[in-house]
Amino acid sequence: MKKPLITIASGNPKKVAEIEAMLGPLPIEVKKQPSSLDVEETGKTYLENAILKAKAAAALTNSWTIADDSGLEIDSLGNAPGIFSARLANTNEKKIEKILTALGDSPYRSAKVCSVMVLCSNTGEIIQNTIGICWGEILKEPAYPNGEFESLFWVRETNCTYGELNNAQLSKHGSRGKAARELAPYLLKAIGIKNN
Repeated sequence: MKKPLITIASGNPKKVAEIEAMLGPLPIEVKKQPSSLDVEETGKTYLENAILKAKAAAALTNSWTIADDSGLEIDSLGNAPGIFSARLANTNEKKIEKILTALGDSPYRSAKVCSVMVLCSNTGEIIQNTIGICWGEILKEPAYPNGEFESLFWVRETNCTYGELNNAQLSKHGSRGKAARELAPYLLKAIGIKNN
């Protein structure tokens, strides 16, 4: 029997492989979205952006789709940069500089990485959405050079930065991993309904 096809609404092969691994060993075939798809993230929330991406990918591929949107939220900055995390600046160095400048010497550095993931049918119906949160704090300087936010975000549970998490730790403690694990049962149920 042919495995059901699931499109991950991302053009990043690393992210697609990461989400596939996080879902666990499921009887599905996973592929990344077509390279021609470019969705403008105009939503006001992670959920709205994830839905925009999922519906666009489902319409183009006529397949079940999983999409996510994530961001870094710093408590003392009113949960900024949030949905604007990826667009905070045009280089990683400038993004890190903006965050460190905004925080200054503040001792209040608690933060979280949030990921919202959605499952969309091939007809564009949103079946389920899940959220994953990874709690931590912002370091006073990056733990390693040339990193993104992940080099600044210290994960208390693992005693390392988000960028230093291995694949198993990302699945267990990472925000995307938590959201994917929660979504997996809904995906299985949807596939079961589809195949009956």
